Amino acid sequence: MHPAAKPSDSDLVRARATVGDFELTVCTDGVYYLDGGAMFGVVPKPMWEKRAPADEQNRIQLGLNSVIVRTGRHTVMIENGIGNKQSEKMKQIHGNQELLPLSLAAAGIRPEEIDVVINTHLHFDHCGWNTTLHPDGSVTPTFPNARYFAHRGEVEHGHLQLDRDRISYLSPNYDPLIESGQMTLLDNESIRKNPEIVPGISVELFPGHTAQLMAVHIESRAGGSGGRGQSASGATECACYISDLVPTAAHLDPTWVMGYDLDPITCIDQRKRFLKSAIPQKWLVLFTHDHQNPMGRVVLNEKGKPVLQPRQLPE
Repeated sequence: MHPAAKPSDSDLVRARATVGDFELTVCTDGVYYLDGGAMFGVVPKPMWEKRAPADEQNRIQLGLNSVIVRTGRHTVMIENGIGNKQSEKMKQIHGNQELLPLSLAAAGIRPEEIDVVINTHLHFDHCGWNTTLHPDGSVTPTFPNARYFAHRGEVEHGHLQLDRDRISYLSPNYDPLIESGQMTLLDNESIRKNPEIVPGISVELFPGHTAQLMAVHIESRAGGSGGRGQSASGATECACYISDLVPTAAHLDPTWVMGYDLDPITCIDQRKRFLKSAIPQKWLVLFTHDHQNPMGRVVLNEKGKPVLQPRQLPE
């Protein structure tokens, strides 16, 4: 058993919350395992292992969190895990579980009702269930009625198949959707002009992990419609799926960047920019790879360091 394992690991619904009038459900594609040194870059193991225990192979346990947002008008999925297209060798390396279909069912969410899917970037562990691989080798959209959104630069970078990160990009996760017209490709200019995907849900660039990594903002007020700003009906409540800029609560220190980050110096600057808003505005932060703490608010501890103020997970 992995030293980070807990009885709650088998819970198919990882957390629930409300943000204004929006309902948030954290579903999971299960856990998987990556090298702890790679996940914490130049941070020495005696420091990071206090936050993320490693097994005998130096691997730490990570989650694959997908957030479903019911806005009243839309059912939006943010990220969808590794999926079922990994080779047998990669499955053995990562130990991934392909649980998202079961997790959605446990949460009472049908794939057909999801009408928007947002990919913050196109690494295999974030968009794997965009499509489903069938025994005959065919690949079809997992969410047949959804409009998919990703950044054009991610697709272009993935197609380059560079030595540094080609293993992270699997074209069957996105090319069939582009070819069919089901995936909309954003660019920096379109995001600048209109970051909103649907009312109350928008994207913002936070480069560093990849050049076009997008965070997803969720904003709503109780008794009102989704969207930025305030009205007489109450203050807007905010959540943010920050993706791999801050993959787990153990990575909240701005300098604790990953070996996987393409531009670690930019990552540090972008984390500081993120925290400068997330802490004083009390955003609900949604973590993409934290299996035990998929969401929470960030506060400063007695040393002035950003830490997670935990939320109660479901019993």
